[in-house]
Amino acid sequence: MQFSPACERNKLPILQLLRDWLPANARVLEVGSGSGQHAVFFCQQLAGLQWQPSDRADYLLGLAERIALEGQAGLAPGANLAAPLELDVDRAEQWPRQRYQAVFSANTTHIMAAASVPQLLAGAAAVLETGGLLLLYGPFHDGDQPTAATNAAFDAHLRSLDPTMGVRDALAIRSQALSHGLVPVADVAMPANNRTLIFRRVDGVAAGLVAGLPAGSF
Repeated sequence: MQFSPACERNKLPILQLLRDWLPANARVLEVGSGSGQHAVFFCQQLAGLQWQPSDRADYLLGLAERIALEGQAGLAPGANLAAPLELDVDRAEQWPRQRYQAVFSANTTHIMAAASVPQLLAGAAAVLETGGLLLLYGPFHDGDQPTAATNAAFDAHLRSLDPTMGVRDALAIRSQALSHGLVPVADVAMPANNRTLIFRRVDGVAAGLVAGLPAGSF
């Protein structure tokens, strides 16, 4: 099975964030579940959690293996960890038909191509219930300026591997999110110079009322 040291390091602070923000018995779609460590851990800790992992086809085998071995026993009361779905954010037909109360994605925006980030936002908006939350965890720049030296170095490393990758600009993501009816509601500082950007899906009229406001208003 795949193993992510980063997942082990950040699972506890992300768990606390989910406790603070998710409704009881939340139905959550995770985009880019990777090794599945987050999916298993959160379902072990949060009673009633309904977690739907997903990832691209090349990650599905390892993801499904972990969920089959670790995700069916020892879960919190009422929690359920579903079999993973194939989901490439650029393929609209792969987004689920079901509606969710939250969409969660960790350490994905800097790995996917920059052109795929708006597709992630559009897909999340399409599957979220009105009032549902999108939570994006990872390193982010502000106005294309690094917020920490480690993030600048990480960005340079990613771009050396693939020019389409790189640490994304939180202000640009906020602007793109608004165009899909996702209103920024919080920007939560996390350990190791990471952040969680939190958006709420609102109806079209409400989104229009805030679309003209500068990103710094949130």
